[in-house]
Amino acid sequence: MNFNEKEETRVNVQSYIEEREWEGRKLTIYLPPTYAISERSYPTVYVHDGGKLMGACFRYMERLFCEEKVEEVIVIGVHSACRNDEYTPWPTDAVTEGRPVFGGAGRAYVDELADAIKPWIDSVYRTKPEPAHSGLIGGSLGGLISLFGAYFRPDAFGRFGLLSASLWYEGALAQLAQWPVPPKEQTFYVSVGNREGQSKVNRQREMIPNTLALCREWRARGIHPQSLKLEIVDGGTHDFIFMAKQFPEALAWLFPHTDRDRYAQSGLGTSFANVLQLQEAIPGLVPTEGAARVPYAVPGTEQIDLVSGITGLSYRIFIHVPLKPAPPEGYPILYAVDGNAYFGSLAEAMRLVTRHPLGLPPGVIVGIGYPSEGPFVAERRFYDLTTLAKRDGLRPDGSAWPVNGGAELFLDFIEQELMPLIGQRLPIDRSRQSLFGHSLGGYFTLHTLMTRPHMFRSYIAGSPSLWWDDRLLFRRLPEWEQRKDSLEQAPELMIMVGTKDDKIYESAQEYYRALLPYRDQAFSRLVWSEFAGEGHVSVLHPLISPMLRFLFAEAGKELRI
Repeated sequence: MNFNEKEETRVNVQSYIEEREWEGRKLTIYLPPTYAISERSYPTVYVHDGGKLMGACFRYMERLFCEEKVEEVIVIGVHSACRNDEYTPWPTDAVTEGRPVFGGAGRAYVDELADAIKPWIDSVYRTKPEPAHSGLIGGSLGGLISLFGAYFRPDAFGRFGLLSASLWYEGALAQLAQWPVPPKEQTFYVSVGNREGQSKVNRQREMIPNTLALCREWRARGIHPQSLKLEIVDGGTHDFIFMAKQFPEALAWLFPHTDRDRYAQSGLGTSFANVLQLQEAIPGLVPTEGAARVPYAVPGTEQIDLVSGITGLSYRIFIHVPLKPAPPEGYPILYAVDGNAYFGSLAEAMRLVTRHPLGLPPGVIVGIGYPSEGPFVAERRFYDLTTLAKRDGLRPDGSAWPVNGGAELFLDFIEQELMPLIGQRLPIDRSRQSLFGHSLGGYFTLHTLMTRPHMFRSYIAGSPSLWWDDRLLFRRLPEWEQRKDSLEQAPELMIMVGTKDDKIYESAQEYYRALLPYRDQAFSRLVWSEFAGEGHVSVLHPLISPMLRFLFAEAGKELRI
């Protein structure tokens, strides 16, 4: 039967779709398979945008009904002539110049649903009219107004599907923070693709972090764990195809065949409640499927796969754990980006130079990488290690530029999730934390030094890509004049580069010389280290030994192994 079919034909156990109107408002109504042959009443779900999310997958939805994985529901697709007005909670400007503004008529729309359309539906069809059996589901702005519907009309609706909800909407998070956490009686399914908004330059870029921030805020303020499910869709963008895919998942969570099915999840995703199984104090991190600690090839190391509750992206964390006990103040620690490429060499070198009494004291090394067998994951590192910059044309190798500009979110992940996780597992000397990055990672290291000098004591920038964003870091050099007297602890910086690295060598040397006027006031140590005859990649192994000595050697003690 076609989605738009209007004929009232029911044959045995078969779903039925009809078009109705209420006071000029078009409604598309879906009746589940057993409605025509039973006398029982059914829960209702009001779906914005005319129920298109349901229309894209109602055969699969029927299968879930027939297999008793989801309770049968009546779906009411509510059409809108102006979603920019009806799906927004208050007026605000357009996010892009030339596009329509947002009218902010969402409260009136939700009241119309609750006070007029819902009572009419309840009078015409066999429904369970109570809020606990009545839901709102929508995608994008439809997800936003579903969320606000929970606050506007809890007397009418109790189950809410927020599919890629537009939580970038101006003022949304601030307003939600002022309202109480939803009660246990309300249940929420929240989904977001971990690639949503990455290519945007307006506030829609905040799509992922704002969605995850809302869930963390609710979790921290005590929302009942079984009232909220967060689904992070790997590779998902802000497109109808991903929202439609999550629609039956939302039904499965909001209207399970039994309560036991909801809590068991029936294989339909990872509950936000499962976050608690990783770290009680780090509510954002989500263990991925089969992500138990797996031994790495180098003895004394392990790896953990995580999904960040801040970026929504997956990371592979490599950890070198020293054999020697920690000193009273804890282990010094080195965090290295591009962990897939560098961690093995760093861990093996550290294992060797710390084994002898005359060698280096023990220290922890953490490589931050990605779930991949290759040394580099170009798409991910371009995003995580760069500040936002417009890139025209193609890369020098003829390939397209990946999406960029995720450095701040990546730093939030490191500072707010990864560092606490490592600190809970190992005794860490927080006054001796360091960061190493090479190439774009070197740019990222210098950017971190400029913007968050409190995060690390030591910064190692290997072959830094100072060309990024038309030499942005050079343009920001004058900031050191204002910054130098305000630092609580003067950081130390080592810039390392091969002499055969052509323009990288020249720009790195220029940058180092530009920092020299600030050396005595802004840095505890400022060191230049070059490697004769080494290029952009070949310099990596020669720089490891001097870097480890710079970071871990005891003051005044000579390394003699």
